[in-house]
Amino acid sequence: MDFGGASGFKTDGQMKTGRDVVIAACLGAEEYGFATAPLIALGCVMMRKCHLNTCPVGIATQDPVLRAQFAGTPEHVVNYLFFVAEEVREVLSEMGFRTLDEIVGRPDLLSQVDVSWHWKAKHLDLSALLTRPQVPHGAMIRCVERQPDILAEQLDWEVVRKAKEAVEHPRRLQLSLPISNRNRTTGTLLSYFITAKYGEAGLREDTIDLRFTGTAGQSFGAFVTRGITLRLRGEANDYVGKGLSGGKIIVAPPTDAGYVAEENVVIGNVALYGATGGEAYFRGRAGERFAVRNSGAKAVVEGIGDHGCEYMTGGVVVVLGSTGRNFAAGMSGGFAYVYEPGRNVSRELQSGDGRSAPGHGI
Repeated sequence: MDFGGASGFKTDGQMKTGRDVVIAACLGAEEYGFATAPLIALGCVMMRKCHLNTCPVGIATQDPVLRAQFAGTPEHVVNYLFFVAEEVREVLSEMGFRTLDEIVGRPDLLSQVDVSWHWKAKHLDLSALLTRPQVPHGAMIRCVERQPDILAEQLDWEVVRKAKEAVEHPRRLQLSLPISNRNRTTGTLLSYFITAKYGEAGLREDTIDLRFTGTAGQSFGAFVTRGITLRLRGEANDYVGKGLSGGKIIVAPPTDAGYVAEENVVIGNVALYGATGGEAYFRGRAGERFAVRNSGAKAVVEGIGDHGCEYMTGGVVVVLGSTGRNFAAGMSGGFAYVYEPGRNVSRELQSGDGRSAPGHGI
């Protein structure tokens, strides 16, 4: 829950009172995030049982009997924030200011409490934090104009425009585009429009074939749906295929690469995290935590780092190379095939050297 302007520096973490807002503003904050206090205003009694599905006031639970106990209303939160705003006005008045904008970036208005009596806190010196930086006369020390919308420049929008007809009237389309690590979550936006129109079923396999060359940014192919195929000649950052939802991802080094693919990393860490379906083929090695929480995707890779297939519940993973340590920890479903000459992965896991759960195939 944000309380403040539409842009600028934001802070949160145990924000509860108007005084907290004023202090944060003096330190440079222009947006203020509230979470715990509004939750309490809705009825939370801090039982700290959110993960057990037994919340007695019906907030953090899916149990219909307990959910019926929930008595919170939007008005409770609105009323609480009105009190916060009222206290902000009172504190500003005492300080001699009319608006929050006047105190943003004014740490010189704060002073450190005397803690010389405390054996440990007496060594804390906040003078550097509470000194107002020297800036040229007339220079603004707060946000006075909206930041450029960098999302509008994302490669995904170009892909969406070029694939519009193929989505509206399903037909095969092949596009070739360069990509850089500034382009993150490539393919995700297109997947949204396909899912919004056709649901989880998506389109026929390989309907939209996107071919990229270069270095992909984080989350390349995240949540890609059925009907989209992403081919990358180059390498990709972390979270390739995060939440893969039926699409297909293929990554291979450039044809003129000066290195041996199976001996080098071509995708980063945590690839296929939480994937639910689809296929992924990687000509080269992957980083750590490959296919963690995979529940349905099929993947082939030429080696992975530590913690591969952790908490995997479904799908198929084929590793043509080393797997690192802690492989299949907590894995409770799906199949993992490992070809690692000189090492008996299955025997290691069965002997207890691994920490896999029963119910999986290796």
